[in-house]
Amino acid sequence: MIDTLRRRFGLLGRNISYSFSKGYFTEKFSDEVFAGNSYENFDISEINYFTELVKNNPDLKGLNVTIPYKEQVIPFLDKLSKKAALIGAVNTIKFTKSGKLKGYNTDYYGFKKSLEPLLEPHHKKALILGTGGASKGVAFALDELGIPYTFVSREAKENIIDYNLINATTFDNYKIIINCTPVGTSPNIEACPDLPYEFFTDKHIAYDLIYNPAETQFLKNAKEKGAVIKNGYDMLIFQAEKAWKIWNK
Repeated sequence: MIDTLRRRFGLLGRNISYSFSKGYFTEKFSDEVFAGNSYENFDISEINYFTELVKNNPDLKGLNVTIPYKEQVIPFLDKLSKKAALIGAVNTIKFTKSGKLKGYNTDYYGFKKSLEPLLEPHHKKALILGTGGASKGVAFALDELGIPYTFVSREAKENIIDYNLINATTFDNYKIIINCTPVGTSPNIEACPDLPYEFFTDKHIAYDLIYNPAETQFLKNAKEKGAVIKNGYDMLIFQAEKAWKIWNK
């Protein structure tokens, strides 16, 4: 039986009133099995307020972390799990019994678990749109799955291509396209990454980490060409349950 003494959890981010996590855990905690647990949003305008947040909330037991702090929060933590250190991004923080803050990454787990059922032999390479903290977890999951990938950004850098280089040949070589950018998130639901969508086929997977709206313009455009589409909702559930296990171990 899980300890039902009052325990507080929350989400660290900026402009997070839309948060999946608060709704998910509030509903979870409505079950009498989890009585005494609560979940709230900690919306801070910059990461430097994190220290004050921790100081003013000594009864916190765990936090989820979202945009834009998955990388920025790392210097404020006492230690990282091995995988979080390798990934270079944190989306789960555990407040240990000794008062230390330990960072974990459950994004990679959620993404991997939600992508695996869609994979077929021809899904050999992936394009990752975006280079932020979420993309790092995705890249780590693809490494574990043995799928080579290339990052795409608005500016080409070392090991990163820009959108202008994406053409029919790119789509022939990369059958998995993953949107790790916030482009297309509500309320800007008509926006989408700048891609030649006409080259999507029924051999492609279009995966969008966004879950609101459930079908982004990116996914709609890919679906019109026959692609298998997937949004980030299942990934969020898997990563949230993984975070819950971490907080309770």
